[in-house]
Amino acid sequence: MLTQTSAPDEDLMSLYQEIILDHGKNPRNRGIVEDHTCISEGRNPLCGDRVTVTASIDDSNIRDVRFDGKGCAISIASASMMTESLVGLNRDQATQIFESVKSICTEDTANSQRDSQISEKLNQRLEKLMALSGVRKFPVRVKCATLPWYAFMSCLEGKSTATTEIASWPRP
Repeated sequence: MLTQTSAPDEDLMSLYQEIILDHGKNPRNRGIVEDHTCISEGRNPLCGDRVTVTASIDDSNIRDVRFDGKGCAISIASASMMTESLVGLNRDQATQIFESVKSICTEDTANSQRDSQISEKLNQRLEKLMALSGVRKFPVRVKCATLPWYAFMSCLEGKSTATTEIASWPRP
């Protein structure tokens, strides 16, 4: 039995596609943080995506995040959106956002309640990141969308590299 997608769902997915295309064509915060305190390079060997994430962290707060690299529109858009969402957060908040993004990319979160454990500030940022939810329909693209995030988490942990091949995230 086929189910029909409602017009609001189609409109929302269309908006999400526009956001991804905009960030893919006009990425924000591309480049290297000059006074970075950490740097990590992420690679997806299956498709060739490469992203280097640099960040400046002061007293556990993220002052600046930038990325550079080459990849598909999803990977570049995700990196761009990531840089916008992480500035001003502390390490714990960044980890919460990372875990939520993995869920957004791999689970059907449309009907779930907003997480009461996450502050309103983080939920507002997550709402913007919901544009990445469309990748769960294309499992091979999940790695593209999450690569910049794994690179950032490796950066936070003081690791110089990250790959989607050794990441332990739930598969759709």
